[in-house]
Amino acid sequence: MDVKTGFFYLFALVMLFAAFRVVTARNPVHAVLYLMLTFSQAAGIWLLLKAEFLAIVLVLVYLGAVMVLFLFVVMMLDIHIDTLRQGFWRHFPLALAMGALISLEMAVVLFGGFRAGDAPVVPETVTNAAGQVVQYSNSQELGSILYTEYLYPIEIAAVILLVAMITAIGLTLRERKDTKKIDPSDQVRVRARDRMEVVKLAATQAPVAVAVVAEEPKK
Repeated sequence: MDVKTGFFYLFALVMLFAAFRVVTARNPVHAVLYLMLTFSQAAGIWLLLKAEFLAIVLVLVYLGAVMVLFLFVVMMLDIHIDTLRQGFWRHFPLALAMGALISLEMAVVLFGGFRAGDAPVVPETVTNAAGQVVQYSNSQELGSILYTEYLYPIEIAAVILLVAMITAIGLTLRERKDTKKIDPSDQVRVRARDRMEVVKLAATQAPVAVAVVAEEPKK
C-alpha cells in the first residue's frame, strides 16, 4: 500500500466517523463541528483525486462561510434539547424506513453504476490535436471557462447572493426596547446644562438622635 492509498483510507475513516457523530451527537454545536470535520476530510479526498478546484471551494464556501454561519446561529439560538427530543420514538419507524430506502438507492448506484476499472483517471498531461503532450491544470481550465463563457451567470449569482445577504440583515436588524444604545447624533447635540441640573433646597435641621443606655441593676 502506497502513501496515497494510506491517506485515502485515513481521510475516509475520519470522514465516516465524523458523519456518524453528526447524527448521533446530543449537542447541536458538537454536531456542527463534526460536520465541519466531515467536509474537511472530503476536501482531502478530492485533493487526492486531483480535483483541486472542488476541494478549495468546499473549504472556502462550506467550511469558511456556511458552516461557520450555522455554528454562530446554533450558538446564538436558545435551543431546548428536551423539547427537540419529544416525539423521537414516535417518528423513528418512518425515519428508519427513509434511511433504509436511501441506503438501498446508494448501494444500487455504487455497486451497479461503478465497476472496477471504469472510473476515468484524470491525467496530469494531455495530448492536443497536434499530437503534442502539454501540461493540464484542472483549476486553470475551470477558471478560464467560468470567467469567459459563464461570466454573466456568475455575476447574476453574485448579485442574488448580495441581495439575500442584505435581506437577511434587514430582517434580523429590528429595534429592541431592552437595548441600552445611544444615538451618536444625540450625543453630539448634547449641552452641559442638559446633563446636570442644580436644585436649591431649603436648609433643614436634622433631628438629633439620643442614645439611651439602660443601666444594669446593682447586686
